[in-house]
Amino acid sequence: MPRLIDRGGACERLELDLFLPYRLSVLQQEVSRLIATAYAEKHGLTRHDWRVMAALGSDQPLTANDVCSRTNMDKVQVSRAIARLLGRGLVVRAQDAGDRRRWSLQLTPRGEDIYRDIVPAARRREAELLDGLSEAERRRLHALIDKLYRRACHLTHGDG
Repeated sequence: MPRLIDRGGACERLELDLFLPYRLSVLQQEVSRLIATAYAEKHGLTRHDWRVMAALGSDQPLTANDVCSRTNMDKVQVSRAIARLLGRGLVVRAQDAGDRRRWSLQLTPRGEDIYRDIVPAARRREAELLDGLSEAERRRLHALIDKLYRRACHLTHGDG
């Protein structure tokens, strides 16, 4: 067993399997893999590609910054995904007439078709996952996620 080096402070072991950030990360990765079956092989999309498409499918047009905010992805991830989607003809961008530094993004008709194909499959996978919970547990889970998200935002940004 490795030893912890005490440098004058109290040493405490981190029980990784009980550490909430670790558990949420592992869960997120596994759920992402589950949902990826709806888009990865059939459509050749990465997780980041799909997140950009999902944001645009929910509300468009959006700027790249809007996509970053809605998906909680960093600018590099969003930029690379947009470049791939533009290259595949799934997204178009147009310069904002009011501010020529801004570009808005929209799904192309082909992108819309793929989006409409993926959403029902992704929703089915979500339903399969949630089938393991009662309706009351589902409501409670959503409420707890919302509460933890608000608390994390408050602690990070000082937001209410």
